[in-house]
Amino acid sequence: MWTYLSFALFSSWKFMFTPLAGPAAGLTFWETFIACSIGGYISATLFYFGSSYFMNLSVERHSKRVKKAKQKGKVIPVKRKFTKTNRNVIKYKQKIGRIFTYWAFPLFLSIPVGTIITAKFYKHYKQTFPLIILFLTIDCFIITGGTYFIKDLVL
Repeated sequence: MWTYLSFALFSSWKFMFTPLAGPAAGLTFWETFIACSIGGYISATLFYFGSSYFMNLSVERHSKRVKKAKQKGKVIPVKRKFTKTNRNVIKYKQKIGRIFTYWAFPLFLSIPVGTIITAKFYKHYKQTFPLIILFLTIDCFIITGGTYFIKDLVL
């Protein structure tokens, strides 16, 4: 029971690496796959649907810092919105496409960060969340399958 829970909790953050510990914990392929998938699904759901809250929280924190600085008499320069970095982000976003973003960001950046970024860019598309879940399932199957395939080759 605690093993499954620990796998689910760890995979909610570091989804890519959790299935690698399945054979060492004595879990079968399906036990590892299901525990890691459940953790990934819970994390993706929480952070996808809570992304608006987290982004608003970030904006509020920034505005509080600016307000405190102004009260202390510091001059805060206004941030430019159309910067070279923002142009590059938009260029890469258009270049890599939605499908690659749905797959890569939650996998490589971690589920919370990747899901929030994906939601920020593509929440207005209906298929965004189902595709994130689909790609998490496929990735978990591939990573877990590869782990147990290599384990069987070695042992």
